[in-house]
This record gives sequence, C-alpha cells and structure tokens, in this order.
Amino acid sequence: MLKVLVADDSVAIRERVVRMLSALEKAQVVGVASDGLELIKELRDLKPDLVILDLQMPRMGGFDILPTIKLIHPPPRVMVLTNYATGRHREVAMKLGADYFFDKSTEFDQAISLVENLSDLYTESET
Repeated sequence: MLKVLVADDSVAIRERVVRMLSALEKAQVVGVASDGLELIKELRDLKPDLVILDLQMPRMGGFDILPTIKLIHPPPRVMVLTNYATGRHREVAMKLGADYFFDKSTEFDQAISLVENLSDLYTESET
C-alpha cells in the first residue's frame, strides 16, 4: 500500500485529492497538511511513501520544505502539484528534490494517474 501525505493550503484541493486517491485500491492517504510546518510534523509521524506538495503555502512553502523532505530516511517521493507551473518553477522544484511536477489546472488527472501507477509499482515491490 502506497502511503500518501497531501500538503496544500486549499481545503478544496486537499479534499479533491483525498477523494480521488481514496478510489485507488493500492494507495492510502495517511495525512493532510495545510502549511509547511504542519507538513514537517506529519512527515516525522506518518513516514509517507509519497508527498503531494503545493508550492504556495503559509508557514513554509514548497520550495522551503523540499530540501527538508529529502533529508528524511528513507526519503519519500515528492510530487509537486501547483498553480505556479512555469518552466522556472519546475526547474527550481526539480533541483530542490521534487520527483514529479504537475500543473493543478491542466494536469490534475495525470497526477492522479501517476499515483495509481506508483501504487501498483510499490505494491509489486512489497511482494
């Protein structure tokens, strides 16, 4: 089972992601965070396999927290899901440790499909 932690300051986005992931058989949302400081606490407690991360959040945004996420052992994969999907934002996020980068407006379904694919791979590697 792929354990997913969702970090976004938008309640609507968090609820949408959780609702869509709950339909997946091999993925489980283990927690949500509305800002970077909450995310740090949840990371330590929940040890997710994947973090879905918004870039623009209060009390530490995605750019601030990406290097911290990658210091966790073993580090979770990080999927950035943002409305700030410029080429520059993508480049910086990937340099800071993001594994995947999606635009909320145009690539939301692709992001969810990737989680489904990752959950299949993760489940296969457990057996």
